[in-house]
Amino acid sequence: MKPKIFIDGSEGTTGLQIYDRLGDRSDIELLRIDESKRKDAGERKKLINAADLVFLCLPDDAARESVSLIDNDRTRVIDASTAHRTHPDWVYGLPELSPERRNLIRTSRRVANPGCHATGFILSVAPLLASGIIQPDHPLTCVSLTGYSGAGKATIAEYDERKTQQMCSPGMYALGLDHKHLPEMTAVTGLARAPIFCPIICDYYKGMETTVTIHNDLLGKPVSTDGIRQLLADSYAGQRHVSVAPELPGNVLYSNTMAGSDDLEIFVTGNDRQTLIIARYDNLGKGAAGAAVQNMELMLER
Repeated sequence: MKPKIFIDGSEGTTGLQIYDRLGDRSDIELLRIDESKRKDAGERKKLINAADLVFLCLPDDAARESVSLIDNDRTRVIDASTAHRTHPDWVYGLPELSPERRNLIRTSRRVANPGCHATGFILSVAPLLASGIIQPDHPLTCVSLTGYSGAGKATIAEYDERKTQQMCSPGMYALGLDHKHLPEMTAVTGLARAPIFCPIICDYYKGMETTVTIHNDLLGKPVSTDGIRQLLADSYAGQRHVSVAPELPGNVLYSNTMAGSDDLEIFVTGNDRQTLIIARYDNLGKGAAGAAVQNMELMLER
C-alpha cells in the first residue's frame, strides 16, 4: 500500500517546493485539501490523521496546533517551522551529522526540519566540535548570504512587485543578534557560547552561502586549514547530499550556484592564521524542501 502524504501549508513557499518534488511520484499518495477548506481545522484534522506522514509548512503556532490535532499513534510528522527544532521529544532532521542521527530520523515519529541558515553553519562546525578541534566556548562568527525566497511570501512579493532601489543591494538583518535560528545552531552543535550571526538578504531568488570564520590559534587542538578541510571531507565521505571540495574553483564563490539543487558543498580556505568554512547550497533545497523530502525518504524506508 502506498504511504499517504499530506502537506499542511501547501500554499507557502516551502510547501509548494515539497509539492513540486512529490507531485509526480507514483510511489506515494498525496492527500489534497480543498482550497476553500485550507483554514478549516476539522478538515485539516481529518487529513492529518488519514496520513502516514505529514509535512508542516506553517508558522510556529499553527504548526503546534497541527500537532495537537493528531489523535493516533501512527501519523508521523516533519515540521519545517522553528517550533520544535530544540524540543527534546523531536529529532533534529540533519542525517549527515552521524549514523546515529540518521537512524533516529528513520525511526522517529516527530522530526524537526533544520533552518536554512542553521544547516550550513551546523554542517560546517559540528565535526570540529565533536573532534575537540573547536571547544564549546569558542567565539565563532557566521555570515550568511541568502536569496530572498527564504523570507516568506510577503517578502517575495515585495521583491518581485514592489522592489525599491535599496532592495537592489544586499541587506543585513536581525541586527539585534537574536535570529530565530540561533537556538538550534547552538544546541545541535553543542556550543556553550552562541555564535555571532549576521544574515544578509540579497536581490536574487534562491541560493545561499554560510561562512564561518575561525582563528586557528584559538582552536582547542593545533590544526591547519588543510587539516580542517580533511576532517570535514572524512566526516561527510559517502554522503549523497553533502560534499567537501578538495579546492576552490576560483577566487570568487557565487551564492546562487546551487539554486535548484538539493545538495550542499563545503569549501575550506585560509592561511596559517585564519580559516574560512563556506557552505553553498539552495535555501529552498537542502535548506528547506529538499531536506524535508530527504527526511521523508528515510522515514519511509522499509
